[in-house]
Amino acid sequence: MRTKEIMELLEAFAPTGLACEYDNVGLLAGDPEKEVKSVYISLDADDRAVEAAAEGGFDLLLTHHPLIFKPLKSINEDRFIGRRLRRLIRSDVNYYALHTNFDMAKGGMADLAAAMIGLGQSKPLQPAVGSGMDGLGIGRVGELKEEMTLEELCQLVKSAFDLPNVNVYAAGSGQEKIRRAAISPGSGSSVLMDAVRTGVSVLITGDIGHHEGIDTAASGVTVIDAGHYGLEHIFIPFMEAFLKKNLPGLEVCAAPMHLPCHMM
Repeated sequence: MRTKEIMELLEAFAPTGLACEYDNVGLLAGDPEKEVKSVYISLDADDRAVEAAAEGGFDLLLTHHPLIFKPLKSINEDRFIGRRLRRLIRSDVNYYALHTNFDMAKGGMADLAAAMIGLGQSKPLQPAVGSGMDGLGIGRVGELKEEMTLEELCQLVKSAFDLPNVNVYAAGSGQEKIRRAAISPGSGSSVLMDAVRTGVSVLITGDIGHHEGIDTAASGVTVIDAGHYGLEHIFIPFMEAFLKKNLPGLEVCAAPMHLPCHMM
């Protein structure tokens, strides 16, 4: 099948029009007419993924985070972006990314993450604005299946996302029972005040700095920082299953889980 047929399937699920204005999604390198027999899926187009796609002879690299995020003035070996793009192009590997459009989409990143911790009756934490955008947005806020302590919730997050540890900025003593919570995979800086506004006890997210963490806790919301990759690596098995179900003749390979940052 041709690349553009796979693009049509992906964009029916997560339309590129859902992506935030600052984002860069879609076919970022390659030919939409290229025949595709095999796809390699990764969260990032890092050296590991690019080499795996090129060395493995895959026709398409599919990632969540776009390699090309800001305008490029040159594509050469001096910078890692140019080096990776040149490697993909030389190896005739098409490259497609679906980022905030996947975050926003119904059944996408936010819904997946909410389901993994049993967050019921959930609604967007940061609702999308516009015609036809009802029920869509960044993150989810809802009710846990049962009340639990902060320690129990941390254990749930670690178990659900297969993580060795999480960082916590606790509001209060940390002994309070938790029922209402929010989850926002990826970088949570932009949703901290949304969490405060919605009155949740806990926000589960990633990429929280020291001052952001203590300030949010001072505002009454505990933050569980499970890492950017820690919450979003669920993109990989989801897309593997999605493509295998909808395109059964396609060879699909998923990158193994590899936490880019860990405690030594």
